[in-house]
Amino acid sequence: MHPTHRPRVKICCIGSIEEARLAMNHGASALGLVSEMPSGPGVIPESLIAAIADAAPPPIATFLLTSKLDAASIIAQQRCCRVNTVQICDRLAMSAYSELRAALPGVSLVQVIHVTGPGSVDQAISVAPLVDAVLLDSGNPSLPVRELGGTGRRHDWDLSREIRERLGVPVFLAGGLRPENVADAIERVGPFALDVCNGVRTEGALDETKLQAFFRAIG
Repeated sequence: MHPTHRPRVKICCIGSIEEARLAMNHGASALGLVSEMPSGPGVIPESLIAAIADAAPPPIATFLLTSKLDAASIIAQQRCCRVNTVQICDRLAMSAYSELRAALPGVSLVQVIHVTGPGSVDQAISVAPLVDAVLLDSGNPSLPVRELGGTGRRHDWDLSREIRERLGVPVFLAGGLRPENVADAIERVGPFALDVCNGVRTEGALDETKLQAFFRAIG
């Protein structure tokens, strides 16, 4: 799928309704809401995720970032949090996707692919027909303490471009994006959307100056 538009922007690790409003006011079309994770920033209670999701007007996409590994647990989380998109941060059994589709009609599924090497290309190709979009990030689920996002690291953008060129679904690009490098990321990868957390924060808080710089940089 070749991009034909300015990338959309998802601001991740939203920690409050105030942060959500700040992100949306600057042009975010999606909000990332982080549930329990084995590592990484931005985790908030499911009750707060639900409150932020309820406060976000359409057509804003509200993403529940989940580390759950089975369909039943993810379904329960979505029903508690009332988001319109589920971001699956780890690998699931292939049968889980049909269970999620059946139980969550109208809810979008986005699969994270952690770009760690050429094998990530095959992984993305295999899962793409089962989801609505793929999100390329820089974690490492194989570590003793799984890294499922929020690392602030870049990965191999050449691999990311290869994945984008070979998939028939939209591709989000995450991992180490910031105002200084996002224009280069767009040129090299051509993503449908950008996903940023650490690059627009200062000491963990959403930074309006960095947000403004990020949106200026993408044109």
